[in-house]
Formats: sequence, C-alpha cells, structure tokens
Amino acid sequence: MQEKRSKPDEDFISLFETIGFPEAYRITYLAGSIAGPAYDAIKRDFGIIRAEFVLLACLSHFDEMKAQDIADISRRPRNTVSRAVHRMVAEGYIERSPDAADGRQALLMITPAGRALQDEAAQYLKTRQDKVLAALSADDRKAFSDLLLKLAINASKLDDV
Repeated sequence: MQEKRSKPDEDFISLFETIGFPEAYRITYLAGSIAGPAYDAIKRDFGIIRAEFVLLACLSHFDEMKAQDIADISRRPRNTVSRAVHRMVAEGYIERSPDAADGRQALLMITPAGRALQDEAAQYLKTRQDKVLAALSADDRKAFSDLLLKLAINASKLDDV
C-alpha cells in the first residue's frame, strides 16, 4: 500500500503552476477529490451510482422534471439519465407520469423513499466537501462559493463545443 503524503511534493505543485490550463486543471482536481471518494462510498453503502444520485438530487429540488431537463441541468448524457430513470423507477425511488403537453415526454417525481435516500447520500458529498474545503477560512469559503456560483451561471450560458 502506498503511503499518503502529508503535503504535495514539488512535482505536484509544479504541475498546478505550469500546466497550460491551470484553473481548469485545479477545478477538475478539486471536483475529483470531492466527487470520486463520495460517489464510491455512496455506491458501496446505498447501491446507487453517480447518475442515479444526480437524478435524485435534481428531482429533490423540483416538483417534477423531464429527463431532458435533468440532462441539461446536470450536464450528464441523455442516455445516462435515461438508464438512471429506468432503474430508479424500478426501485421505487421516482415515479413517472405522462406529460399532457407532450406525449413523447414523461414527467418525473421523486418518491418519499427517493427523497430519504437522496438526503442520506447527500451527506457523503457534504462531508467530503467540508474536508476538502477545510483549508479555507469562513470568509475565504464564502468568497470561493460566490465565485463558483458566478462561474457556474456563466458556464450554463455557454454553447457546448
């Protein structure tokens, strides 16, 4: 088993400082540091994968949504969302009903069991997030959160490449 480092070595720091896209790399690294271990633990303890958790998270904030809306909001591929929908319906975590305005679409709603699962699993992400962001003071964390929101809003307006 490899020994964990207590601080980054010079090669690690050098990569963060010299890579041609430093902010993108740092954001990706931080997101992976939070999401990877949290989603692994969620899969282990609850038996759901990332796409299924993201589906439940989206539905926990809206009364009903279409799968396409979830794909757009989460930036997850439509086929990934579709597979998650089928499994979460089969497990009883979400319900599907016809969309009266568009017969080709279905409206999705989270069930009480789905909400309970999402609430419990979300704590894994929050705990991991808090560990990664522990290096920040309360003021720094607020400023960081505000900047992330500003960037996320801007990114939501961009056309995909």
